[in-house]
Amino acid sequence: MAYIDYYQVLGVDKTASQDDIKKAFRKLARKYHPDLNPNDATAKDKFQAINEANEVLSDPEKRKKYDEYGEHWKHADEFEAQKRARQQAGAGGFGGTGFGGQGGAGFGTDGGGTYWYSSDGQEFSGSSADGFSDFFEQMFGHRTRGGGGANAGFRGQDFHADLNLSLRNAAQTHKQILTVNGKNVRITIPAGVANGQVIKLKGYGGEGINGGPAGDLYITFVIADDPAFKRLGDDLYVDVDIDLYTALLGGEKLVDTLEGQVKLKVKPETQNGTKVRLKGKGFPVYKKEGQFGDLIVTYSVKLPTNLTEQQKEMLRKIQSMN
Repeated sequence: MAYIDYYQVLGVDKTASQDDIKKAFRKLARKYHPDLNPNDATAKDKFQAINEANEVLSDPEKRKKYDEYGEHWKHADEFEAQKRARQQAGAGGFGGTGFGGQGGAGFGTDGGGTYWYSSDGQEFSGSSADGFSDFFEQMFGHRTRGGGGANAGFRGQDFHADLNLSLRNAAQTHKQILTVNGKNVRITIPAGVANGQVIKLKGYGGEGINGGPAGDLYITFVIADDPAFKRLGDDLYVDVDIDLYTALLGGEKLVDTLEGQVKLKVKPETQNGTKVRLKGKGFPVYKKEGQFGDLIVTYSVKLPTNLTEQQKEMLRKIQSMN
């Protein structure tokens, strides 16, 4: 699974106290509870992410494992046992059909090329001389042949980086160069990426040890708020001012989109807060060429100010007619 920064999800620092975490969770849970946001399709996902983060960080034991092992925290016990077995293997060498000490945890072989590791009754096996479980291969890389644990290849460290984009940049497919650990990485950013979305570049992390594979690079997109448009999913929202006379009598209004201006017809007697949906004028759909969300325009009727006496008298006459 990709790394999720639970501290960022709750909006707290890594040194936050349990009380701080509890307060942050309660505040966000109220804000994004699906029952309180029936018209927000993203609220459910946000609420689930908040619950997941709280489940880990509110438990001191789980939090300790998460701080040390990141996305692999659920396998922390196996990982610790693995490290102990490696240490024992390096100190004691092979002995009989196993290595790593007598009884308890250790590595062994059935004589047919299958290596196993057991700890507290759990067993991980493989069908070749590279016989680590998928989990340990992911964590450390493949074991080298012909040697003990001291010669095993370790997987390189994963790197994490934030990439800041404007809303308009995120709406266009473009190339960008990142500098990660002193190296330039050229990537193509597809149109439609979302704020907080994470992509993985395999093999662009830290170098492996003893021939182990390189780690991966995880890039998190951080998209700044736009001064004109608000984005929800693939739809864009924009507020447009119209004067009282246009609202009452009808007329035309130029409206900004990501691709330029369009002319809208305003119906007579348009009320304040009226919404108009422009199909296909919203945000591009991620990795779906030619597909776009909608642009939802909300009219805000502006009342005139600094009226002359003549204008006020005309309004009084209209008022008296009703």
